[in-house]
Amino acid sequence: MPRPLPPLHTLRVFEAAARHRSFTRAAQELAVTQAAVSQQIKGLEADLGRLLFRRLPRRLVLTEAGLELADGVAEALNGLRQTVAKVRRRELAGRLTLTAMPSFAACWLVPRLGRFFAKRPEIELGLHTGAEVIDLRQGAIDVAIRHGAGHYPGLAVEKLALEEVFPVCAPALARRLNRPADILNHVVIQDQGLDWEPWLKAAGLEGARLPPGPTFHDTTLALRAAADGQGITFGRTLVALDLMKTGALVRPFAPAVPAPHGYHFVCLPDRAGEPRVKAFGDWLKAEIAASLAEARELERHDKQNPARGRTRTGR
Repeated sequence: MPRPLPPLHTLRVFEAAARHRSFTRAAQELAVTQAAVSQQIKGLEADLGRLLFRRLPRRLVLTEAGLELADGVAEALNGLRQTVAKVRRRELAGRLTLTAMPSFAACWLVPRLGRFFAKRPEIELGLHTGAEVIDLRQGAIDVAIRHGAGHYPGLAVEKLALEEVFPVCAPALARRLNRPADILNHVVIQDQGLDWEPWLKAAGLEGARLPPGPTFHDTTLALRAAADGQGITFGRTLVALDLMKTGALVRPFAPAVPAPHGYHFVCLPDRAGEPRVKAFGDWLKAEIAASLAEARELERHDKQNPARGRTRTGR
């Protein structure tokens, strides 16, 4: 009867130590102590009856037996990882249908979906956009990214982000604005559903009346008009981010106020743990966190470089 193989955990420890030529770095990778790695290696050497490492001052050297075992274990672990990945992909394979607000989909989600497709090619994503709230119990839509207060009875709800809102405009127009009150002398493009009053109060302009201007029912159109130099509009952290990164839109003044509503990832409770739903939700949360970090870095950089004609801090 053949002797049993060493435990998989022990072989993983050996592979890491052999790859790094260091018990310390192997311990760091595996989140264990150096003593634990050393103990596992000693046990493996005792089981095999062969030395696997020569312990020299400040370095490890693999013996002939160690080199042979390292090659075989690395190849076996890599094959095991590939097999597990195949099984997981098979579990994820299939269609996932999503609904989102048009502005969020056009300005933020779609430009990033390529990264999701590259990471999860086995998931066939369907995207439906519209302002109407679709009843997920009807079964046509699997998950939703909703923009609202987050109260969705009977559904599993996970908060994604609460944005800030602030004025944005084309750089050429921003250079003509020296203080927040100057906004009152230019065309203001209204984005239906966003109230300027909280920002006016934060900017020291409480009670001021905005000049007449066009009203758009689609945030994407309002931002596009502002980028074309047609006036000043309200930007939201995520939706305006890409236009601000390219410099098409800038923040003429620093004051910002919390948006009245946030983004939420919503699905039926019994579907929250499904592999496709979880995979997309995890990717979405990571992308939003990265974008919020980008927005903070952009704001910090603009405050340090006022000559770029972006964010002014004064009132």
